[in-house]
Amino acid sequence: MSKATTSRLMAGRDELLDSALRAPDALAMFGEASRHLRKLVPYDAAVWRATDPVTGLMTAPIRAENLDDEGCAVYWGCELFTESVNLFRDLARAEVPVAGLRESTGDLPGRSVLYHDFMRPRGLDDELRAVLRIGGRPRGHISLFRSKGRASFGRAEARIVESLVSPLARRLRSYDQPVVEALPERLPGAEHGPGLLLFDARGTLISINDDARQHLEDLPAGPSTDTGLGIKVPAWISSTAAQARAIAQDRGRGTARVRARTRAGRWLVCHASCLREAGGVLGASAVVIEPAKASEIVPLIVDAYELSERELEITQFIARGLATGEIAKQLFLSPHTVRDHVKAVFEKVGVSSRGELVGRLFTEHYAPVAEQKIVRVTDA
Repeated sequence: MSKATTSRLMAGRDELLDSALRAPDALAMFGEASRHLRKLVPYDAAVWRATDPVTGLMTAPIRAENLDDEGCAVYWGCELFTESVNLFRDLARAEVPVAGLRESTGDLPGRSVLYHDFMRPRGLDDELRAVLRIGGRPRGHISLFRSKGRASFGRAEARIVESLVSPLARRLRSYDQPVVEALPERLPGAEHGPGLLLFDARGTLISINDDARQHLEDLPAGPSTDTGLGIKVPAWISSTAAQARAIAQDRGRGTARVRARTRAGRWLVCHASCLREAGGVLGASAVVIEPAKASEIVPLIVDAYELSERELEITQFIARGLATGEIAKQLFLSPHTVRDHVKAVFEKVGVSSRGELVGRLFTEHYAPVAEQKIVRVTDA
């Protein structure tokens, strides 16, 4: 690659990051990044996904470009049950979390089930995929596709995508910070109970309760599948149900559990399990959607502010009301060192007092939900 070409690509990369990192939310960031990346690494179709940093499973939001909704189930069926090439869970732990399908198969894409079942029927001939990760945790996936007749993705193009992994992942992580000022006094959907969806062995939705319908209405737009029940199921919920079945079949690892934010900024947790019928035969997959507990979300918010393990410990002691001297005794530190840590935490979170800190991390984000559980009585 000539120096002029290298210089042009690096300038384009800098322009991409300058634009994408100023985006107000994850979906907007995906759009800006894609708009610029297509000029540097041309492609015909793409999917940009947020992922749960704990389980690595995809969650909202998702941006799909030039791909049909029906293909999502095929794609994740391959990923979870039959594929062995460039699996996202393997890339998440790889030294370089970027890989091209044709390069990985020695230009023999027929070795890939994904190529047979998903790509070739859609006229796609190569995929470059990446895991956006920071701090050892996956924050997102990118899938770029080229149509038949175009050149395969080259190593220079893969290196450009690799250079985007950390900065885009860091920005995705920052979106987990609570935007307290933007939250309404009472969050839409806060009164909904646990939602339940049942999927058959083919991944078809066969039953849903009213609470689940309400939760689905609160979720951001994205790729989804039409159902015979008159609703659209987001792709990430369908894939969570498929993950539960893969785990039950010993084809998957971990848990089928993801967190997602509603349009109003409230956190939900979605967890799935595969039911068994008489004789141990695998039956339907049950997916439960419910408001997330503080224990589910505070670690994500703390990570979004890039607090160290020591800073997290001190923050937790502050939330319990311990004074500086008491925290110092608990952690075998000097009071001066504790004060330095507290100052660093204040700067990262953007607060100036302990009360503000606890409010930002532990109280304000959950107040509208917690208020529903208060029983108010008046003496007669």
